[in-house]
Amino acid sequence: MMEDFSYTLPIEAARLAMRDDRIGLLVVADRVDADDLQPVTDAAGLRLLGVTPLAKAPARLDAQVHCDAVLLFCPDMTPLLERLLVQVETQAIQNGMAVILVAGWDTIDLAFACLRGPHTQLLCAPDRTELAAALVAAGEHRPPVGQVHEIDREGVRLQQLSEEVGRLARTLDALTQRSHSAAPSFDLGPRLADRPSDYIGMPAMMPIGAEPVRVDSTAITAMQVRDLLRARRLRADFLPGDLFADPAWDMLLDLLAARLEHERVSVSSLCIAAAVPPTTALRWIRTLTDKGMVERQADPLDGRRIFIALAPDAADALTRWFAASRRLLCG
Repeated sequence: MMEDFSYTLPIEAARLAMRDDRIGLLVVADRVDADDLQPVTDAAGLRLLGVTPLAKAPARLDAQVHCDAVLLFCPDMTPLLERLLVQVETQAIQNGMAVILVAGWDTIDLAFACLRGPHTQLLCAPDRTELAAALVAAGEHRPPVGQVHEIDREGVRLQQLSEEVGRLARTLDALTQRSHSAAPSFDLGPRLADRPSDYIGMPAMMPIGAEPVRVDSTAITAMQVRDLLRARRLRADFLPGDLFADPAWDMLLDLLAARLEHERVSVSSLCIAAAVPPTTALRWIRTLTDKGMVERQADPLDGRRIFIALAPDAADALTRWFAASRRLLCG
């Protein structure tokens, strides 16, 4: 009698059926519980490979097979942190690995200085919404190794995806936390001001026959620029501050004042000047860098530190804008 094996899968077919094709995420952290991260990674469509402490991370990264993404928590400065950051970024470039670095205020400057991968996401003291958005962006797609010409485009797309997911989540959170019967409040919850403006101003035009006006940059002082920044901050005392948040503009003004003062600005200091959550500020620093408006300058005394400065063309444009706006206001 012949036995019927029609319902028995071959061993290889069974293995394929059980295979998890989700992107594998390795978490590097000292004080993070895998059970706490599991729901977030599942929601982002990622497969959690495990959580390893920072001290054991170099060996784990070398031995880990099929690691598509790394989430590295480094809120505190440690002796081996710089070496670990360099290793992660090097492997990201070589293997096309997605990387999310979660820094604190004590490590944000070092983490920024170690950035090498164009699609690495750098967060600073993020809330759960920002972290979830970064995980969704990392799980959306991993650039194939060797397709270098696609990396820049992919990095921009993932950054946009992260911003959109973050804005949507914060909007829903703000709506659900606010009661319909509650009295109006100026506290609008989490900041939603990292959406770039679509407004395009009219170009400045000189009267017909008028001579070009030369701008005297020496007439503009750092104190005047600081006063403008203070006036912008003052709006929050009278109106909902989130309606007017403009981190890119605030950072450019802060850099202009620093340039006039002949001072250097660290990444952490510039994030504070932006007056938005640090992760949002970091995204804008990257955007301004990509557009050539600001430049990274290495600290000659400390290779672990990067300063941010205005690019010459941006400094000239800001100086001319400042002079033109004063002429309009003063008549």
